[in-house]
Amino acid sequence: MKIGLYFGSFNPVHIGHMIIANHMANNSDLDKVWMVVTPHNPFKQKKSLARNHDRLHLVRLAIDDNPRIEPSDIEFNLPQPSYTIDTMTYLQEKYPSKEFALIMGGDNLASFHKWKNYELLLERHDIYVYKRPTHDLPDLADHPRVIISKAPMLDISSSYIRQLIKEGKPIEYLVPDKVHDYLKDSVMYHNLGD
Repeated sequence: MKIGLYFGSFNPVHIGHMIIANHMANNSDLDKVWMVVTPHNPFKQKKSLARNHDRLHLVRLAIDDNPRIEPSDIEFNLPQPSYTIDTMTYLQEKYPSKEFALIMGGDNLASFHKWKNYELLLERHDIYVYKRPTHDLPDLADHPRVIISKAPMLDISSSYIRQLIKEGKPIEYLVPDKVHDYLKDSVMYHNLGD
């Protein structure tokens, strides 16, 4: 079984995330997509993150009953900050019969050479890349383990959604319905930093 790991803060998860996950699950050779909620991205400020289990809960709500997509909290119990190579090594040891691949945006591929042990990641795993309209693909896009996908893109960001919530503005249609229903009665994003 080949599983695509779609890492993200998902802070909060929005329809753009779900479109990518669904596209990869249904338009590639991946059997499943795991949406891996990251506790702390080394390149992001932690103060703007909602609690780990709250973000995981929103991802579960967003996925609903889609059999091809699963939420994952695999990084919650690994050392922080989370580095992809460490998580991939752990998963390969824990599930030796599964093949793991990475899913990332073209912007991440452009900075991929800054990742810890990026050469090992390229050697061991396929990388499925969705293009971002604002970023050109780097030379690394020609690597044999890099698969470019034409996933539909929406220019929506979690930070924009958090800002709307703080301003008391509606986020309907920007997040999956169940996430919207949950957040409209929650104060999860009202007191976080930017």
